[in-house]
Amino acid sequence: MAETVFAPCLEGMKHVRSDSGVMLAKPFLDVCKQILPVLDKFGAAMAIVKSDIGGNITRLENKYSSDPTKYEHLYTMVQEEVEKKTAKGSSSCTNGLLWLTRAMDFLVELFRNLLDHPDWTMSQACTDSYTKTLKKWHGWLASSSFTLLAMFQLKALWM
Repeated sequence: MAETVFAPCLEGMKHVRSDSGVMLAKPFLDVCKQILPVLDKFGAAMAIVKSDIGGNITRLENKYSSDPTKYEHLYTMVQEEVEKKTAKGSSSCTNGLLWLTRAMDFLVELFRNLLDHPDWTMSQACTDSYTKTLKKWHGWLASSSFTLLAMFQLKALWM
């Protein structure tokens, strides 16, 4: 099989769970970081997505780095915030993890659309991916902003 830009991510996915099936913080975050250079290939069209993903990775990495033994598992970060009743805060690691995984869902769907529908424009692929993954979590303003982004920035990408 030919090497692709996704090969490091796919290889890394083999190591994100412990032997008991628990998500390991460092390997998971490392895999998420490996997608950032791929987003660079899309230029300015994906700058907001990349920034959002990068910010959430940084938030989680900072927590992990504060005590790598304690925060070896992602669950520990979430559990601690739930117990402290800080999990729902906009700057919580729980919120960061939630939006990081939602963004990854969007990207998986986008890459799937690009592969499965080579006749689609980038705007069509993004809009379909957004509708299937993120739209239900965004309010009217964020959803409208994404639609405008898809129309203008992504159109420029393929011109």
